Amino acid sequence: MKIISWNVNGIRAIAKKGFEESRSSLNADVLCLQETKAQVSQVEETLALPDNLPLYANHAERKGYSGTATISQTEPLKVTYDMGIAEHDNEGRIVTAEYDKFYLVNVYVPNSGRELVRLDYRSQWDQDFLKYLQQLDQKKPVIACGDFNVAHQAMDLKNPKSNYNKTAGYTQVEIDGFTNFLSGGFIDTFRHQHPEEVAYSYWSFRMNARANNVGWRIDYFLISERIEKNLSNSFILPQYMGSDHCPVGIELNL
Repeated sequence: MKIISWNVNGIRAIAKKGFEESRSSLNADVLCLQETKAQVSQVEETLALPDNLPLYANHAERKGYSGTATISQTEPLKVTYDMGIAEHDNEGRIVTAEYDKFYLVNVYVPNSGRELVRLDYRSQWDQDFLKYLQQLDQKKPVIACGDFNVAHQAMDLKNPKSNYNKTAGYTQVEIDGFTNFLSGGFIDTFRHQHPEEVAYSYWSFRMNARANNVGWRIDYFLISERIEKNLSNSFILPQYMGSDHCPVGIELNL
């Protein structure tokens, strides 16, 4: 089973940049999108998927902001949205699909913002989201994928020293928050399989960052420890364009 995650930075924008061709060539069993920046009806209209292809989208109350969508080749047993906590559930950040053998959680984790104005909120989000994943994990294994908005280790961004505790996505609070996922029963699949590889999934549109490979690895797949044996591949696909992020993915034998 191949699952792909991609922060598209606006579904209507990327639709004009060859997204349909990219979606087809990715050939994913499930494709999880983040930062769709559109209402559910707009996502459905923009993608114009075949009638039999299940699409599950979530949107923010604030229009043109955040948003997630999951495209599945097979219909899940059940789909839920958000994590049931009022302060977190108005930005359309989670789509959870339940399958026979696992839960798939598509997530767009909040950015701490310029001058770290949302860092405290982000810290609380991480704590609550971990509890949410652990509750699911008590029932069946969990796969959580998406833009986690944090570079966990110094090797996960080009310029760690100049960004540390100054830039959203590389503060100790956020690093510790992600560490808690790993100590709380989950595996960072890419780093698990590629412990020394430097690879990025996000590049700013500014300063020719992508051309110069000045990037960050902030898009992840986390899986329950007990299905590590089922993981056959974890990868990053920087050749796919159209967003300031590229797709990341895993292959599992389940």
